[in-house]
Amino acid sequence: MVFYQMLGWGIFFVSFVVAIILFSRYKRIYPVFYLISVALYIFTAGFIIDVYKFQEFGILATLVFSAIVFMILGYYLSKIMSEQSQRLIK
Repeated sequence: MVFYQMLGWGIFFVSFVVAIILFSRYKRIYPVFYLISVALYIFTAGFIIDVYKFQEFGILATLVFSAIVFMILGYYLSKIMSEQSQRLIK
């Protein structure tokens, strides 16, 4: 369980500092949300691997499965957001 806690806090602090730098430099919020989603992905995969004590194949299967889920979710959300923004423009 130590791996999960160190990974979580490490990712949190690194992404927090990078998010502050990105926001202060570009004055846009979307890079911050992108960074949050990447940090959440790493944290979730690390948590699952640590809690269930996966070995080599289990780790690879977890990463592949979670990457596929996030790609499908990202594609779906990009379509919905695009349609909503098109409706707002008209």
